[in-house]
Amino acid sequence: MQKTAYSKGVLAETLAVWLLRAKGYRILARRHKTRMGEADLIARRGRTLVVVEVKERGDIATALEAVTPAMRRRIVRAGLHYWSSYPEYRDFTVRFDLVAIALPFSIVHLVNAWDGDT
Repeated sequence: MQKTAYSKGVLAETLAVWLLRAKGYRILARRHKTRMGEADLIARRGRTLVVVEVKERGDIATALEAVTPAMRRRIVRAGLHYWSSYPEYRDFTVRFDLVAIALPFSIVHLVNAWDGDT
């Protein structure tokens, strides 16, 4: 069961990478882990550093609702850790997006899904 969930998660992240690349984003990191939290994807578009959470569920509505306030805080901490670790991105704007996926191929990209004050 867990292997299936892991496999679905990897597939969902790969689909999100393809979507973001098609929209002009450059993927900088996948599964950025820190002691404070984890970010599924870190991307760049222009002068914006985008921290992306990817959620795969049976339907889009459930995927959109799956990010709890506690998860948001951990994602923000991981994203800000990445941002502060690379001096070349320090003058970039940081944004938090959500890519919701319902397999086989329903995908919604919420730009600026929450702010960093969460």
